[in-house]
Amino acid sequence: MSHDNEKYEISPETLNCIALGQQFSRREFLLISGVMVVAVSALEAWAATEAPLIIMDQAKGLVIADPTKCVGCRRCELACTEFNDGKASPTTARIKITRNLNFGPKGLHTGQRGQGIWGNGLVIQDVCKQCPHPVPCANACPNDAIVVKPPTNARVVDPNKCVGCRMCQRACPWEMMSFDSDTNKATKCFLCDGNPKCVEACPAGALSYIPWRDLTDKTLPRAVPSAVVSPEKAQTCNDCHKK
Repeated sequence: MSHDNEKYEISPETLNCIALGQQFSRREFLLISGVMVVAVSALEAWAATEAPLIIMDQAKGLVIADPTKCVGCRRCELACTEFNDGKASPTTARIKITRNLNFGPKGLHTGQRGQGIWGNGLVIQDVCKQCPHPVPCANACPNDAIVVKPPTNARVVDPNKCVGCRMCQRACPWEMMSFDSDTNKATKCFLCDGNPKCVEACPAGALSYIPWRDLTDKTLPRAVPSAVVSPEKAQTCNDCHKK
């Protein structure tokens, strides 16, 4: 029997039952279920043609640094690892000061013409940008170990998925991925769930926690990414961005 031309209407009484959480008849239940299937199908069809594919939710917070206030004490690096890892390990800190301390981000070849305490005295603090989509470290991870973590929506490493391949380190243009050789796991800034310990520990007020904004186009990369993205992920990006 064909129902192509049959029209369905939900009575006000049925709608009241739904709103009040009351029981309704089997016929009303089937009618409501049918309407919901149609609505969901229509939504899926709209999403497939109009809605953008969201890979990662936008971060809600960001740590920013003021180099003119930094005194190079590196307390932020210690606070990061002592709070998160239970040890003093500046080399695995999610904020990077030590590598820029003497000569700045451009390194030794700039000599006294560069930054750092052996240059113009300006100490540059490197912090994670909490990149918007596409997120380089997440795209490069073959195990999808870099995920969004509420409430800050920071991009974090799931240690249960990370196998220590270090592909994420090769993917970050700012070299902000850290690697803990004791655990053989990658790690990165997760904003301490909205209460960054590096910000708390800075005696000079050189670090601030602010609402997220995109800084990826305002900071020069430190390195050329060398990670290889899997063909499946690359195709997904191509389909999404129509490149």
